[in-house]
Amino acid sequence: MIKDPSLHKFDDRTELLAHRIFEYVLQRIRMSPAPLDGPLTPQQLAEATGTMITRYGLGYDDTFRLFSDVLAPACISSDHPRYLAFVPTAPSEASTLFDLVVSASSIYGDWWLEGAGAIHAENETLRWLAGLAGFPAGAGGAFVSGGTLGNLAALTTARDTWRRKHDRSAFDGGLPLAIAAAASAHSSVRLAAKVLDIDLVAVPGDERGRLTGDALRTTLAAVTDREVFAVVASGGATNTGLIDDLRGVVEVAGERGMWVHVDAAYGGAALASSIGRPLFAGIEGADSFVIDPHKWLFSPFDCAALVYRQPALARQALTQHAEYLETLDATGEWNPSDFAVHMTRRVRGLPLWFSLAAHGTDAYDRAVTHGILLAKEAARMIEATAGLELLMEPQLSVVLFRKRGWTAEQYQAWSDDLLARQIALVVPTVYDGESVLRLCFVNPLTTTDDIQLILTELT
Repeated sequence: MIKDPSLHKFDDRTELLAHRIFEYVLQRIRMSPAPLDGPLTPQQLAEATGTMITRYGLGYDDTFRLFSDVLAPACISSDHPRYLAFVPTAPSEASTLFDLVVSASSIYGDWWLEGAGAIHAENETLRWLAGLAGFPAGAGGAFVSGGTLGNLAALTTARDTWRRKHDRSAFDGGLPLAIAAAASAHSSVRLAAKVLDIDLVAVPGDERGRLTGDALRTTLAAVTDREVFAVVASGGATNTGLIDDLRGVVEVAGERGMWVHVDAAYGGAALASSIGRPLFAGIEGADSFVIDPHKWLFSPFDCAALVYRQPALARQALTQHAEYLETLDATGEWNPSDFAVHMTRRVRGLPLWFSLAAHGTDAYDRAVTHGILLAKEAARMIEATAGLELLMEPQLSVVLFRKRGWTAEQYQAWSDDLLARQIALVVPTVYDGESVLRLCFVNPLTTTDDIQLILTELT
C-alpha cells in the first residue's frame, strides 16, 4: 500500500500547534479592544517575512510566528469598537469559537447526503430570518459567501422565472432584458447586471436617494425598448443606511409582474430589532432578499443569508445537472447547491446558528437595537459640536456629517492620521457629490465615549 502521512500525521508537534492556536484565539477575543493595526506596503511585508514558501518548510513554530507577529498586525481589526468605516463586523465570541468547529468538522455543505444535520440547523436559522421578514413557512434558501453572490443568484432566478413564464429562451428575439434600481443600490447590483449581460435601468432617487414606488412607476412607463423583469430595492443602503420605499416598490412590481429582490445585506439585520423591524414594511411582499450576518448579526466572515419566497423557483433556475449528481436529487432533500451559484460550500451558517441558539433572539434584539440607538445619539452629539453639520437624521446605524469648510484632501489626511495614531478608522465618503464623513455602528461594544473621542479630534 502506498501511503504518505507527512501532511496528515497527528503527533506532539501538531498537538502543541493546536494548543497554541487556541491560546491565540482566546487571547484575541479577550482583548478589549484588540489593536486596530494597519497595512504595510508590499515591499515592507516582503522584507519582514522573507521567503515563506520553501522546499522543506519552515515548521509550525516559525510559520505561526510569521502570522501572529508580522502578517496579522498588517491587517486592520474590523471588530474594533472604533472601526466605524465601511460596514464593520463584530462576531460574538460564541460564533467565533464555533467557526473553529466548522473548519475542524470537514462538513460538506452543499448536499443533504453529506451535511444533513448541519444543513438542518442552517435552515432553521434561515426560517427565523424569513419569519422576521414576514415570508411564508415554505420560504428558504442557502447561506452564501456574501451579498454580491446572493444578489447574483436571486437575479439569475428572477431572469429564469421570467423567461419560463413568458416562454422565452435566452436566444429568442424580443426586447433586451433589464433590471431596475436606484443609484443608491449596492455596486454588486451593477456587477450582477454585467455578469448576466442585461441592462440596468436607473430610477431617480428621492431627495435622500431612496427608490420610491412613484419614481419606479414613472420610470418604467417611459421604458419602451427593454423588458424590465426585476427591481432591486435596498434594505439599508450601504452609504446612507436608508431603506427604500419597499411597500411602494412591491406594489408597482406587482402591477407589472416583476420580481422584487431586496438587497438588505447590511441593514436587514435590523429586522431582528424590535424598533428596526417596522422600518421594513413591505418586505413581506418581496420575492427574495439577502442579509449578511457577518455585518450586523455578529457572525464571522463569510456569511450571507439568501432567502426566496418560493425556493422551488430557484431550484428550477440554479440546480446543476451531471451524471454524478443525479443520485442527489431525492424527494424531500434540501441541497443548498440548488439555491445559489455555487457547488463546494462550507456550512458557513453554523456559527450564526450556534450563537443565536445559545444566546436567544432577545439578546440579538438588544445588540442590534444598540447600533440604531447609538446612531441617534451620535447625531445629537454632532449637532452639539461646533463646526460639524449633520446631513440627515439616521434611519438605521449609519451617520453622515460634514466638517464645514473641509476639502476631500483634509478629510483624507485626518483619517490617515487617526489610523496612524491607532485611535479609530473613520474614512470619508461621497454624498451628493461632496466629500463627507460617515460612521457605521454595528459593534455592541462601541460607546458614546468612543464617539466623543472621534468628534474631539475634529475640533
